[in-house]
Amino acid sequence: MSDDTTGEHAADQHDLIRVQGSRVNNLRDVSVEIPKRRLSVFTGVSGSGKSSLVFGTIAAESQRMINETYSTFVQGFMPSLARPDVDHIEGITTAILVDQERMGANARSTVGTATDANAMLRVLFSRVGDPFIGPPTAFAFNVPTRRASGVMTSATGEKQVVRDAVYLGGMCAQCEGRGTVSDLDLTAIIDESRSLGDGAILVPGYTADGWLVAPYKEVVPPDVPIADLTPEQRQTLLHGEPQKVRIDKINITFEGLIPKIRKSMFSKDVDSLQPHVRAFVERAAVFAACSACDGTRLNEAARSARVAGRGIAEVCAMQITDAATWARTIADPSVAPLVRNLLHLFDSFVEIGLGYLSLDRPAGTLSGGEAQRTKMIRHLGSALTDVTYVFDEPTIGLHPHDIERMNNLLLELRDKGNTVLVVEHKPETIRIADHVVDLGPRAGTGGGTVCFEGDVEGLRASDTLTGRHLSYRAALKDDVRARTGVLEVRGASTHNLRDVDVDVPLGVLCVVTGVAGSGKSSLIHGSVAGRDGVVVIDQSGIKGSRRSNPATYTGLLEPIRKAFAKANGVKPALFSANSEGACESCKGNGMIYTELGFMETVATLCDECGGKRFQASVLELRLGGLNIAEVLDLPVAEAHAFLAAGEARTPAAASILERMDDVGLGYLRLGQPLNTLSGGERQRLKLAMRMGEKGGVYVLDEPTTGLHLADVDNLLRLLDRLVESGKSVVVIEHHQAVMAHADWIIDIGPGAGHDGGTVVFEGSPADLVAAGSTLTGQHLAAYVGAG
Repeated sequence: MSDDTTGEHAADQHDLIRVQGSRVNNLRDVSVEIPKRRLSVFTGVSGSGKSSLVFGTIAAESQRMINETYSTFVQGFMPSLARPDVDHIEGITTAILVDQERMGANARSTVGTATDANAMLRVLFSRVGDPFIGPPTAFAFNVPTRRASGVMTSATGEKQVVRDAVYLGGMCAQCEGRGTVSDLDLTAIIDESRSLGDGAILVPGYTADGWLVAPYKEVVPPDVPIADLTPEQRQTLLHGEPQKVRIDKINITFEGLIPKIRKSMFSKDVDSLQPHVRAFVERAAVFAACSACDGTRLNEAARSARVAGRGIAEVCAMQITDAATWARTIADPSVAPLVRNLLHLFDSFVEIGLGYLSLDRPAGTLSGGEAQRTKMIRHLGSALTDVTYVFDEPTIGLHPHDIERMNNLLLELRDKGNTVLVVEHKPETIRIADHVVDLGPRAGTGGGTVCFEGDVEGLRASDTLTGRHLSYRAALKDDVRARTGVLEVRGASTHNLRDVDVDVPLGVLCVVTGVAGSGKSSLIHGSVAGRDGVVVIDQSGIKGSRRSNPATYTGLLEPIRKAFAKANGVKPALFSANSEGACESCKGNGMIYTELGFMETVATLCDECGGKRFQASVLELRLGGLNIAEVLDLPVAEAHAFLAAGEARTPAAASILERMDDVGLGYLRLGQPLNTLSGGERQRLKLAMRMGEKGGVYVLDEPTTGLHLADVDNLLRLLDRLVESGKSVVVIEHHQAVMAHADWIIDIGPGAGHDGGTVVFEGSPADLVAAGSTLTGQHLAAYVGAG
């Protein structure tokens, strides 16, 4: 049916996504109209509500409605998604999310397994490999070779006797397909020169006069240095079988130190451990390449087969650009479709700027930006149109040189007839938008409204924070600080580094830069991190649940609980919503969660505590006129003023709050669940926590991740304060404003992968611009010269 007056078909009128009255997280009844089949960019300071609108409202409702099209049986196996808190949404299409969540750090997951490249290679080698080894599973490092004997029963009930049947797998038996074998460094666990009474056990918590060490003193002499123990005593201390020992009329189980700490510390997720225990585990655990498979994860049979002169392990270890060259030499027509698909995958890696990766790279080691681009690969060349692609800061981890390539990919997806929604801070990507939605004006409770909707020129002319900063350019420093010393790096050869010698200056702000994959992280994490006095603040994510919040994550709650306990003469456990003080009705959640099978889980406010999470008797106890729930509801800036002086003065809490305010989180409420924080907020929360650690050198890995143009200024001021307080700051960064502000730049390159790995420039930003000899120098010159 067509419209009589315009000749337009009724179906062509649905050209907008309309959102009315969204209240997800901090959004305040937000209503927007987003054009379909266009590129729309969502801007605003970190925490202003961009992700809440794009991911929490539009994408979440799209996924929920798609799930509802399945049968209730199938829905029972799918995650149940709650309906976003929104009055009305219309015009949404199927949403494909490409977020910046790190890939799972499963030791068995690699770039090849995550992108199906390994699956295609296994089929290829099982069909045309020479010699013939077996089916595709014979080349899978996650599948062991098994032998079976006995009676097999088929689906029809027919029985068959099987004797020594072999099911081929490619897993290396020694390392079980992990490529590495782990051991413990005894020197980090035991000081051989001391006795148990003098503190020979170096494990956190195992103090010489404590209960954890007491059982060991009963089975080995406590006053003899460990080096002087007999072989039998040493064996008992380290690997003894569990046995009962009696201490002060109490029976205690003794167990060898090594099996005990393996169970209590080394078998747990490293991220879940307390910082001091985590540091010990990382210090004591030693990982070495498996000698049986040379770190390839594959058994000898799988490694022996050849296609076009290469084994599957060699292909997986190659840089992807080289693997593509190898694949083009395969001329066997029987596998032509397979090789064509493999080449398309390899070419997509190169097109998206990840040609420097290898297929055997563990997926958990990819940065947020690399992980996001790896997820993008499966959508390149897709025949789907009229879908909504949702990207979360796709330029993260990209050098200015690579951002142009990413912009072209976004435009390519749009030009195929798709709606592209991008949450972004970089002006280079904002400029290519057809439509801009600017949220703010500030973050948290100060944000959640639409400040501007329209085109880029309109944004530039508007008086919003983003509009004012869009044309902002940092200027090169007139004077740079003089170094006070150097950290020498000699012969660095981690990953693609080529025997690099470099002096990292101390007492200044040093920026390490270069295109993605050039070797920046390999240089700093491989040769600088781990030294005494070096504090590393990396990009690893913060695991956040609805029970954890900034107060629990930063350790802030501990001094607050103690202050409340002291003021009221009760024990601190009462002031924890995860312990004795929790509301009994909702178990300290503040909400009652009702499971409805395949339908969405319903969350309702707890009637007993009214969402405050604590028992009524606990809420009667006060500190400086406020109860614990009221303190946890304070923004950081107000909480700092409250706890820094007066009756509620708590210096330990005030110092943590001061650091949180310094990194621009003054608006964040202490009790806000971590799973509601944006990526940029989580990064800065970690920065605030780690800044309290004692150390002379701070290493920051892309601290501008998730930061608005206006927030970058605050970050630069913070870095300046750190340097002026006597610290040395080393920043791995692509942001030109940070480069321009540096005292010293180390540029790695010239390209990525085996085209990088060398130092192409050392000096001041002004010298880098004047030389213009590297990609970084050219882009920095264009940046500072344009404003």
